[in-house]
Amino acid sequence: MPSAVLTTVAATGFSVAFLHAAIPTHWLPFVLVARERGWSRGRTLTVASLAGLGHVALTSLLGLGVAWFGFQLEERIGSFSWIAGGMLGVFALYYGWRQLSGRGICHHATPGSVHDPSERCGHEQEGSHWQEELRASPLVSTRTGEMAAVGGLLVMLTLSPCEAFLGVYLSGVQFGWRGFVVLSAILAVATLGGMTLFVWLALLGFEKVRPRRFERYEAGLLALVFALLAMVVLALDHVHER
Repeated sequence: MPSAVLTTVAATGFSVAFLHAAIPTHWLPFVLVARERGWSRGRTLTVASLAGLGHVALTSLLGLGVAWFGFQLEERIGSFSWIAGGMLGVFALYYGWRQLSGRGICHHATPGSVHDPSERCGHEQEGSHWQEELRASPLVSTRTGEMAAVGGLLVMLTLSPCEAFLGVYLSGVQFGWRGFVVLSAILAVATLGGMTLFVWLALLGFEKVRPRRFERYEAGLLALVFALLAMVVLALDHVHER
């Protein structure tokens, strides 16, 4: 399999992970809690990084299951490219449907808050119903201990893996364990880099940066990314066979 395919998959994985990390649920809780509790910039970035590591670890663990399943399937059928391309196409259709139906992508629930499950995901107003939930959460209350607040932030992010990256893991099955390791490293770099970047910018006061707008179109962007990746994987596999 040409290295161009792995490079394409890796670049796509970085884009998916960084876009996902830009969603406010990955960094805004740390900024709001830090402001209410008077945390230093260093402490806030440390807590965000630890939560990001948990987020990456759980996603990688799920990716390990995807990779193992793909390896077993590849042993039985020989070539995995067409299956990977077809399943990436299914991912593209799924996310496209979510975007067109107005469902978007559901992200983290705020610990201690009550969220209406009938509310569509990713379509709240900029005023942020979600932010109001967070401000009412025990995480920002000074009556809650520091360790409990830190633990709540860690749990909130760790238990919400990047489901979109599982499709990237699937497309890397053809590269064996090398592909899994490369993609896991990319997931970690893009996720931690994106989270710390946006936390740092917010702490510096760059309030006019509103990546929350991307959340409304995250499903549509992922549909486009997976559709392009599917076409590239199939096209490069066809060229390689020739």
